[in-house]
Amino acid sequence: MRNVNALDVRNKLGAILDDLERTGEPVIVNKGRRPRAVLISVEDFQKRFLDRQTEERRREIVDRVTSARAAGVTGTDSVAVLRNLRGPLG
Repeated sequence: MRNVNALDVRNKLGAILDDLERTGEPVIVNKGRRPRAVLISVEDFQKRFLDRQTEERRREIVDRVTSARAAGVTGTDSVAVLRNLRGPLG
């Protein structure tokens, strides 16, 4: 990981972003000799955060479908079940 100070980020942001894109290596931003932030590539962000959120949402939906099955949803058409799972649209 590369360390840069906040002043360098302010003055050389374009070059730092180019290096980040080229290497994919996270950049630690220090202020007053203390780490204050980390710059990561868009790909790392998607892998670490967006994909995780998507997986969590998928698990929630699977759990809701499983619980609906366990509750014995009989006599209800599939469209009504899907509407119930999706919740209010407004």
